Amino acid sequence: MYAACMFCTKPLGSNEVVETFPVGRRLAFDAAKGRLWVVCRKCERWNLSPLEERWEGVEQCERIFRDTRVRVSTEHVGLARHPEGLEFVRIGKPLRPEFAAWRYGDQFGRRRRKHLVMATGVVVASSAFLVGATTGIFGGASLFWGSHLYQIWQRRQGTATLRLDANRRLKLRPEDLHATRIRPADDGVGFKLAIRKRKTTTWHEGDEARRLAAAILPKMNHEGGKAATVQNAVAEIESSGHPSRFIEGVSAGDRFFDRTMFRKTRDPGYIAQMPQSTRLALEMALHEEQERQALEGELWHLEQAWREAEEIAEISDNLLLPEGTKEFLERHGKPPEAEKEGTPLTKTETFSTRRDRAQ
Repeated sequence: MYAACMFCTKPLGSNEVVETFPVGRRLAFDAAKGRLWVVCRKCERWNLSPLEERWEGVEQCERIFRDTRVRVSTEHVGLARHPEGLEFVRIGKPLRPEFAAWRYGDQFGRRRRKHLVMATGVVVASSAFLVGATTGIFGGASLFWGSHLYQIWQRRQGTATLRLDANRRLKLRPEDLHATRIRPADDGVGFKLAIRKRKTTTWHEGDEARRLAAAILPKMNHEGGKAATVQNAVAEIESSGHPSRFIEGVSAGDRFFDRTMFRKTRDPGYIAQMPQSTRLALEMALHEEQERQALEGELWHLEQAWREAEEIAEISDNLLLPEGTKEFLERHGKPPEAEKEGTPLTKTETFSTRRDRAQ
């Protein structure tokens, strides 16, 4: 379906996600008021859709938005990105935030499978050694080269190269990574990260700490994790209520568990000494925060654009009402359906049935 922006006349594009409304690459909708806009990606103006085309589209947008886990919200506006690239702007009371845990299961599973393949190579080489010990067929050489290749792979997987600025790079070996610490920031906001290279330790805070930690954690978690371990990591984050609060708890030492490790170091915050599920959870939370910050940068502008578009939409929709409707409602109060405005749908209710009942 071809459609052009009513303001700049540029094409609005199309999508294959919302079957009942295949127009646009960014859709804005207000489920409570039954409004649906297509946001032009060229001039960023909001194009109100025809009344007769809205209800099924709004219903499907609401359903897809709830199923899309990469989303952020203010008091009035929510933003979500569908995996196929379509963006949804939801107007209304924000939904309860959900952690996008399902996205990380496959990623950690692939790392684990890769790790097991290399570990299996060592087992095969060891078996060859046992056979060779009795047959005299180069068993010792097989064991040596198998172990040697595995150790090389392990070290490469556990080595991180960090970009400190445009001209400086820092390569950390596994022993350097094991000295990485996370502690509360000096100003009490966020966390700071200690990175040690040989005998020199440097502390980093703010955005730099988050960026460096997000680069280090995948290297420390290169072995991945079992499905049960990933679920435990998800549970740790969800028990905190939000990824950022989980990170704060880890940096403050509130979530540390094996006290015998602290007797060895006397200092909390060493990431390598945390349980595997906590290290995985920390990587998830840092990645989630990066995505949320990227999305939140757009929310303020979206909210301002929505307020302008809502004024126009209210005038436009009121032109379709019979004369005197507004005065009648002011005299007699809101109808029962209006009192329910903004309430969530029941299992058997759709926006279409709510509309029909209102009429």
